[in-house]
This record gives sequence, C-alpha cells and structure tokens, in this order.
Amino acid sequence: MYKRILEKKIVNNFFSWKIIMLLWARQIWKTTLVEKLLNEEFWDKSSICFSWDDFQDVEILNKNSISNLSIYVEDKDIIFIDEWQKIRNIWNTLKILIDKYKNKKQIIVTGSSSINLLDLTSEALTWRKIIYNMYSISSEEIIETKDILSLNKSLENLIIYWSYPDVLNKKDILEKKSTLKELANSSLYRDILEFQQVRNSDIIMKLLKLLALQIWKEVSLNELANNLWVDIKTVMRYIDLLEKSFIIFRLAPYFTNKRKELNKTNKIYFYDLWIRNSILNDFNLLENRNDIWDLWENFLIIERIKHNTYFDKFSNNYFRRTYNGQEIDFIENYDNKLYAYEFKWWKKIQKMPKSFKDNYVDYNYLLVNKDNYIDFITWKS
Repeated sequence: MYKRILEKKIVNNFFSWKIIMLLWARQIWKTTLVEKLLNEEFWDKSSICFSWDDFQDVEILNKNSISNLSIYVEDKDIIFIDEWQKIRNIWNTLKILIDKYKNKKQIIVTGSSSINLLDLTSEALTWRKIIYNMYSISSEEIIETKDILSLNKSLENLIIYWSYPDVLNKKDILEKKSTLKELANSSLYRDILEFQQVRNSDIIMKLLKLLALQIWKEVSLNELANNLWVDIKTVMRYIDLLEKSFIIFRLAPYFTNKRKELNKTNKIYFYDLWIRNSILNDFNLLENRNDIWDLWENFLIIERIKHNTYFDKFSNNYFRRTYNGQEIDFIENYDNKLYAYEFKWWKKIQKMPKSFKDNYVDYNYLLVNKDNYIDFITWKS
C-alpha cells in the first residue's frame, strides 16, 4: 500500500470534534485508508462502520432518529459512514449525530462525488466539518513510498494508464487495460447517470470525447453545444456535473481585469488521464503518439495541483494566451506573486513571451521538462 500524504493530516485532526469528509472518485481506496487508520492509529478506540452497500445500515441512517442511532453508536468512539452522498437526508443524520455527541465522538465519512455537497450543506455544519480531497496516487507519494528512480521508470505508465491503486499494482499491460475498462464500465459515470437523473448518457460520452480531443486548447461552449445538438445550458450543466464527479477541471485565462477573465474561454483537463485515453481508446506508447505534448501538460498540472492541495498551498491557477498567439501553459498566483511555467516533453530553451514579460514585473518563469519535472511537482522549482 502506498504511503498517502493525507494520512498524517487526517490523523492530526481526529478528535478535533469536526466531521472529517474524505472525497474523490471511486477506487481511490478511501475506504481502505480509513480502515487502515482505525486498525493502526486508533486500534484502542471502538468504532462502527455504516456502508451504503449494506441495506440495513442505510435503513438505520435514513430514520433520522437519535434514539434509533444511539442504539448503535452510543458506546463507540468513532463513527464511519462510507459513500455518504448516496444516503437520503444524510445531512440531517450528520446534524443529529454532531448535535448529540459534539466533542464525544469522531465522525468520518467518505464520498465519491461532491455533486450534492454544496446544495445539501446544512448551515449548522458549516464550521463543523473538514473536507479533504484524496486524489489517485501522486508522483510524490510514489517517491515517498519507493524512490525517484521508481517514479522515472514508471513515468510512461503513469501518463498512459495513470495512478489508480488497482492499476499501479498490476504489472501486466493487459491487466491494466482490463482493470481500467472495468472501472469505467462499473463506476465512472454512475453518480452522474443515476443520482442526477441524466438520462442521455450518449451526450455525456460525446461531450467527454470532444473534451478529450482538446485538452490543451481553449474550449468554446457554443461550439460544443453545436456539435452535440443541444443548448449551451445543457453543456454547462454536464460540465459542472463532470467536475463535481472529479472527472475534469477547468483552467481560466489570466487577466488583471477580472471581468475580462470571466468572459473568456477556459481550458479543460482531466483529473485522471486514463479516462481521457480510454475515451479515445488510445493506450499506445508515448513514442507512437502525436498527443504527447497534451498528455505531458495535463500530467504536470494535475500533479502540481495534488501537491498544492495536500500541502495547503492556496494558489489561483491560470493559463495565458496573447492576441498574437503566444502562450504560457500554467500560471500560479501565490502569495501575490506570479509563477509562470512552460511545459516541454523534450529539453528546449524557451523564452518568456515578450507581452507577458513587458506587462508583469514581479514573476518567476521556468521551463519544465523531463529533466526537472520532479522539482516542479514537489514545489522545489
């Protein structure tokens, strides 16, 4: 099992008398991590686990009665609820538990979607929860668990098949492909199609394919709507659902004028590149691909985001494209200072675009390639 960076942070916040929420897509081993903590870090504490897969557990939680819940949790120190977002009126249940037990019990929940997180958040819980995003295995976690050499050796596999634990543990390429296919078919879009009552799955798949073909380009919502033969509001809703299901994320253009920024088109990337590659049915080796630049850019950005999230480096992220076509792949606004990055698969000297250099004085600029990418994704750049 890979050493997860989040583990220490979660342990440190146990019994801080706030609900701990561990979120991300399926098959990240969120449940495995919680069970590991209960067995190793808190072995001397009594606990109870409620699972959405267990019909009786769901019935207990759905009753929203403290007298009913107390029968099961009164003598427990830790209450663990797995896949919380699937349980009806879960916020009422959590409110009942936190109001009753306050600083007596630790509640921890996991979820594979944030679709209803903002919509259903109770005001009573606003300051009584800690939310953690737990990504697929990061490059930094591979280094921590093994070493830098192991990361470099597995770099191509990470870019093509990505870093889901079940996939990383498979050595055979056919096994990796089979595991990814099973993941996609069994769980990838379940929350969107089932829990949001999206009936036309064909549009979702066509939208994802269109996005997969332009991960390095600015995305026009009008163009997507025209290609899908739907209205722009439908496209916006589906993109929002895909984001909240941890499949894609947006990167906005950088402008000092925030009004201009809101009116410009975004870039859209995938949180996990295996989804993008499986949508296009392209698992070819990097030497046989013409989209290596796109994959490399997506890989570096999400790995940097993982690091920033895990180590509480709160940066605003952008890209920059000038009117004459010059571009900066990735910009971070961190501590009121700009960090500009250009991504190249092969080593190449790259100059800062003159328009950016002339307009922004206080900035750092770095070309990121295979020689120095580890420094970039671990914030040593």
